[in-house]
Amino acid sequence: MSEPLRLPLTLGLEVEDAKAELRKVVREHRRSRTAAELERLGHELASQALDAVGDARTVALYVSTGSEPPTLPLLDALHARRIRVLLPALGPGLERRWALYLGSHDLAQQAPGRPPEPSGERLPPEAITRADVIITPALAVDGLGNRLGQGGGWYDRMLKLVDPATPSFSMLFDEELVDTQLLPQDEMDVRVQAVITPTRVFLLEGSRLQHATLEKAGVQR
Repeated sequence: MSEPLRLPLTLGLEVEDAKAELRKVVREHRRSRTAAELERLGHELASQALDAVGDARTVALYVSTGSEPPTLPLLDALHARRIRVLLPALGPGLERRWALYLGSHDLAQQAPGRPPEPSGERLPPEAITRADVIITPALAVDGLGNRLGQGGGWYDRMLKLVDPATPSFSMLFDEELVDTQLLPQDEMDVRVQAVITPTRVFLLEGSRLQHATLEKAGVQR
């Protein structure tokens, strides 16, 4: 079992400096997990995520690498259920596109430092608007849905394209859901509505998903 995650206070730092400091700490913490732990957690995450996606027909997801929360068990489970899965992929001129997941056998690294990608047709960025559910990577998320990403800004740009009613989740380890402080944000950052961890799906306060769930249950806010 990994040690507790202790994030440093970043008050007084510029936003990008604060994010860089937090990323360094979370990445180092993630590297402390063993391969056996990651394998077990990957299956637990898949179980939670399958409940979260419900009857979705198309899911936007990603291929995890290194010490990230593993997504391959979820990818295969969605594929087995004949749910379409959109994955980030490089297009002409290294443009960011999407491609359909056809199975783990079809994944291959297309560029150094990039996650494995499907070999099929590259779809435009707007293909994400076809997704019924979006699951993003993150290093941490706070109680308001502020997301600490890897730093490329890809998912913030993609989330701006989708209908605000589309459920958006980040996949994390349990201790990366931060409830003791707010994460640094700038005007380009987009909040997610919920997080998926190995033990739960947590709806974030004020999220559209939270409101929809309460309304469906007949609960008054």
